[in-house]
Amino acid sequence: MRILDWLVIITYAVGMLAIGQYYARRNKTTDDYMLGGRRMSPFAVGLSLFATLTSALSYLAVPGEMIKHGPMQLVQYAAFPLIGIVVGWGLIPFIMRQRASSAYEMLEQRFGISVRLVGATMFLTMRLAWMAAILYATSDKVLAPMLGLGPQATVLASVVMCVITLIYTAEGGLRAVVLTDAVQSLIMLGGAAAVIVLVTVDLGGVSAWWPHQWAAHWDAPRFGFDATTRITFLGMIMSAFGWYVCTFGSDQMAIQRWLSTRDTSAARRSLFTTLVSEALVGILLGLVGLSLVGYFTKHPELFTESASLVTGADRLFPRFVMVGLPAGMTGVIIAAVLAAAMSSLSSGMNSSSLVITEDFIVRFRKSPLADASRMKLARWISAGIGIAVILISLLVSRIEGNLLDVCFRAVNLLTAPLFVLFFMAMFVRWATTFGALVAALASVATAVCIAYSASFGLPPISIMWIMPGSFAAGVVSGSLASLLPVGLPSKSTARGKPSNTEE
Repeated sequence: MRILDWLVIITYAVGMLAIGQYYARRNKTTDDYMLGGRRMSPFAVGLSLFATLTSALSYLAVPGEMIKHGPMQLVQYAAFPLIGIVVGWGLIPFIMRQRASSAYEMLEQRFGISVRLVGATMFLTMRLAWMAAILYATSDKVLAPMLGLGPQATVLASVVMCVITLIYTAEGGLRAVVLTDAVQSLIMLGGAAAVIVLVTVDLGGVSAWWPHQWAAHWDAPRFGFDATTRITFLGMIMSAFGWYVCTFGSDQMAIQRWLSTRDTSAARRSLFTTLVSEALVGILLGLVGLSLVGYFTKHPELFTESASLVTGADRLFPRFVMVGLPAGMTGVIIAAVLAAAMSSLSSGMNSSSLVITEDFIVRFRKSPLADASRMKLARWISAGIGIAVILISLLVSRIEGNLLDVCFRAVNLLTAPLFVLFFMAMFVRWATTFGALVAALASVATAVCIAYSASFGLPPISIMWIMPGSFAAGVVSGSLASLLPVGLPSKSTARGKPSNTEE
């Protein structure tokens, strides 16, 4: 790290804080603070959601996955047209008809308060683990090896990154989050493109790093569905379709983005912006992985004991940033990784703060809170979330596997179970409160069994089956349980019309 690199990073951090301060003076109401006044630009919102979902985990995991296991994971983008149709015309119209702030308020309208609290709790559990994993990956996989930090200094770096994110998030609300996310998405795009260009120049052309045959250490390509194979063509498409549909249809971070736009048409444009950005940057990051294989194959002397094509694939991108970039560019790439991390952290903090405020505090107050008090409460809750995330991040290192495995086994474990509740509310006409609760329980149990099948003495099952398996188990169990004469039947029909008000 040279002085120019530090100047780039400091300029980036100051810019993020300035955006938070700018919007802090422009939030007049709770709707402004939490939903941007419901009139935000669809393009900015789409970039924001893309930056949110493309965390530092993804930014590091995709090149590492490409280096170690090959390009099979890129086939997920074949599912994007179908995702656009299902979410754009199947889910977003329902969501935009609800004048809610919290996504889980919609569950109460159909099933009552108990299901709302279950949904909100699942979201908070999932996103706290997700933010903790981001902090761990960024500090342990990037900052530590690149800056030569010891364990204590790594924790300090995590704290500093978390505090900076917390300040601009708590001050500026969703408007600051969306604008910083949009800026960060451009930094991520530029960082990935810069690596490819620099490697290409160093090696003398694209053909020098483009693979001309399937590498011996890559997973053999498989087309069909196979629960024992880590990744197959159809399995990856199914998993990607399930993850994006579940996330876009039940995660507060996504639903909050849709609700911040003017109408259904604007929300759809945001969705398409997100999908195009995801595909573009995902493919670029895959190419980063391929280019790094060529770079380190030509420069084997740059390998370290913990960085090789097979045993340390996740560390090669940070290693290249250390040894392969000119002054200033190292700072740009580090800023890109920090942007990936901080965009996700800011959205997670903002959405989690809203859920805790609306679903657990305001919902049970006998007297309403004034806008100023509500925004102040949300800011204090954001601070508490930041502290919790730092503490949880210390436990993430215990999960085995590469970063993609960590994403699926810990971060995405509750993605499908949470969507099951919304699916029951929208599409299962006979669903009851009891059936929804059974669906959630069955879905979570199935996700855990698949993710940790080997630990339970079961045959190993591919992580690609976590979401489709848990979704199917939840919907089938919940639909059957709703036929039992247990509890009060839902008074609504499908599509989320108001129902029983269970207290």
